[in-house]
Amino acid sequence: MACADLLHVPAETLWVEWCNEPWQNALQRYGFPSVNGECRRVGRRGALIHASRDGRRGLVRTLWSGESEPDVLASSIEAFFDFDTVEGEEPEPPGRQEGQTIRVCDDARSADDVLARCFRFRYERTWSDYYARAELSSAQSEAIWRHALGTIAMDVPMLLTFFLLLATRGGLPQRPQKLERLNRSRRKAGKATLLDHIEVRAPLLPEYQQTSRSDRHSARRGPRLHHVRGHLVRRGSQLFWRVPHLRGSARSGVVRTRTVIWTFDGATGGRSALPQTSTSASGASTPQ
Repeated sequence: MACADLLHVPAETLWVEWCNEPWQNALQRYGFPSVNGECRRVGRRGALIHASRDGRRGLVRTLWSGESEPDVLASSIEAFFDFDTVEGEEPEPPGRQEGQTIRVCDDARSADDVLARCFRFRYERTWSDYYARAELSSAQSEAIWRHALGTIAMDVPMLLTFFLLLATRGGLPQRPQKLERLNRSRRKAGKATLLDHIEVRAPLLPEYQQTSRSDRHSARRGPRLHHVRGHLVRRGSQLFWRVPHLRGSARSGVVRTRTVIWTFDGATGGRSALPQTSTSASGASTPQ
């Protein structure tokens, strides 16, 4: 929540797309198993976001490609959000759709959980009507809720991190795709033109070697090799990221720095947004 005032969606209509396999590998590495098994490791994932002009409120729907490239699957759950939600209140749902909403939270961080305060999840309208007619038992309904939430809930923190990085002064490396020539050909052929397309690369921190302590002559027993997880610290207009690192062994590799600093130019709320754009996020092997 300390960074909630820095969050905004950079366009009123935005499509963000990323490769599925490295995303699933990262989730498994940090203890989050794939919901639908190995079939979700193929293809690509994406999120379609409709936001207010200031990017502070909106609706998210996630999609992913199936085992064959033309197949596209959509989550039956959608998420709506309001980054200006105050403690003790609920984010205002867009439209007039009524029905059950779900709050996803981390009990260990309930006072500092932007997902729990600012986001709510609900069935997309047609799916809500379908399950209302199905006359499910409470046990069946809860099982389906949990399964469906798994197709979207884990995407939200990643998207928020992505938007936060885009708002930094330096931003992320971006490469706009030149589509003018292609769109001229598409217009002549009577086809719809392609949206503005920006490729965004996220530099990765280098992996640290994992080795055991070998200093046998030290009188003091050194700490066991262990992993220190990363965490954020907010100080005014600067956001400090203490990167995940190993501690406890002199031979585990030299940690050049444990701190990455992002600086923001004042408040981001109310910044003008492009009317429509498409973004492709991909990883890079360049060290931070």
